[in-house]
Amino acid sequence: MEKVKSSKRSSNKNQQNQLPFLSILAQDVSTLAFSEKAIFSPILKRWHPLSAGVAVATLHSCYGNELKQFVSSIGELTPDILQVLRAAEKLEKDLVQIAVENSVDSEDGGKSIIREMPPYEAESVVSNLVKSWIKTRLDRLKEWVDRNLQQEVWDPRANKERFAPSSVEVLRIVDEALEAFFLLPISIHAALLPDLTNGIDRCLQHYISKAKSGCGTRSTFVPSMPALTRCSSRSKVSGVFKKKEKFQKAQSRKSQVGTTNGNGSFGIPQLYCRINTLQHIRTELDVLAKRTTVHLRSSESHVNNIANGMGKAFELSAAACLEGIQQLCEATAYKVIFHDLSHVLWDGLYVGEVSSSRIEPFLQELEHYLEVLSLTVHDRVRTRVITEVMKASFDGFLLVLLAGGPARAFTLQDYETIAEDFKFLTDLFWSNGDGLPADLIQKFSTTVKAILPLFHTETDSLIEQFKYMTAESYGSSAKSKLPLPPTSGQWSPTEPNTLLRVLCYRSDETAAKFLKKTYNLPKKL
Repeated sequence: MEKVKSSKRSSNKNQQNQLPFLSILAQDVSTLAFSEKAIFSPILKRWHPLSAGVAVATLHSCYGNELKQFVSSIGELTPDILQVLRAAEKLEKDLVQIAVENSVDSEDGGKSIIREMPPYEAESVVSNLVKSWIKTRLDRLKEWVDRNLQQEVWDPRANKERFAPSSVEVLRIVDEALEAFFLLPISIHAALLPDLTNGIDRCLQHYISKAKSGCGTRSTFVPSMPALTRCSSRSKVSGVFKKKEKFQKAQSRKSQVGTTNGNGSFGIPQLYCRINTLQHIRTELDVLAKRTTVHLRSSESHVNNIANGMGKAFELSAAACLEGIQQLCEATAYKVIFHDLSHVLWDGLYVGEVSSSRIEPFLQELEHYLEVLSLTVHDRVRTRVITEVMKASFDGFLLVLLAGGPARAFTLQDYETIAEDFKFLTDLFWSNGDGLPADLIQKFSTTVKAILPLFHTETDSLIEQFKYMTAESYGSSAKSKLPLPPTSGQWSPTEPNTLLRVLCYRSDETAAKFLKKTYNLPKKL
């Protein structure tokens, strides 16, 4: 130790970049041990059969005391610390090898000497230090995620890609953490990499969950269904007055929407930005996983099966992105149809006279939303968002027909108008072949197309169908008195509640009398 210290002092004067003190000491102790084995042990063996073993056990203990003090003072991982621990590991191997070779002929094969050399466990110290380094990095990443999210306003105009700047920043920090990890001069990258990638996965999951939280779901925006009523022959007349009253309500509600939610972080443009952001993260996760595999293959600890398994890195985040995109697409669609356009759909379509409250105003406003959507949403998810908007608009159309409240009533003659309006709606999404694929429109319009014929089915025939389907559903209990079928929301021409609702909105005396006699439904709420 004195020799190393004096040589360190003289080298410091020359300002040369020298090895850490304990690294040099380890080399010197190793040299001394091999010298002991070569020169002294063969002679001393006459008096002590395990003289080399005793010597290396003593040197092991002396260096171990110095190493213990050094390890207890370590705060964080540095290249110097790793160099010392590597030197200690090499020294220990050298000393153990000498002890074993010296004990070949002894009764216990040198076990007693080895017992006097408790391992330095340098690898365990390195492992713990790297784990601590990983934890510090992950804590910092979590802080960055939270800080960036607090400042995020989800403005699609923030950059030309139209995703959130916070996601760029978070992914940059993730990339830096992975780069720094592979620059650590260690031989256990493969073993500790899952600690880092799993932690990153959790941080990204946290970001994704915050990106979609508070945006609502389908049920947030779909209005609750009014209680069932029956029509009377005066329904149409009273409907005109109701229409005016409803439009006034709708206009006041629309102006409130503009002030409370229009410019917040949950407006439609902001939802588009959130969708783009999750799509961006999803794409970048693949890039990160591939880059990590390349790093791993070129590191000292190249383990092929682990490198091959890197395809599964960040799989929780990838799944959360997919789920988040789906949830945001649906929330955006139902918000457009049932919130932003409720004044022309829920509060306007077919209120009063069907012929004078048709679908055109709704289509005009919806077309504008679709144009903005096409310019804003990432092309990889655009079709999905438009498909969700189409599904929501079909749901809205059916809800107007089957649960539109007492302000609506339909005659058999209205069927042609309603069917034509629905065709206009599907044509908007077809857009002369430039819109959604025809088979996709066909797939999601099946329910509406199956139910529309009920609107030109004779009332007596409808009543018979309703009685038959209710009896089928309820069996013998429906014979004495028809039970009121509950609303399932699964509309179908063979579902009792759907048939009942068509009767409720049928503007003729036969339907009204049947509903009064069977269920005593009121004419208005």
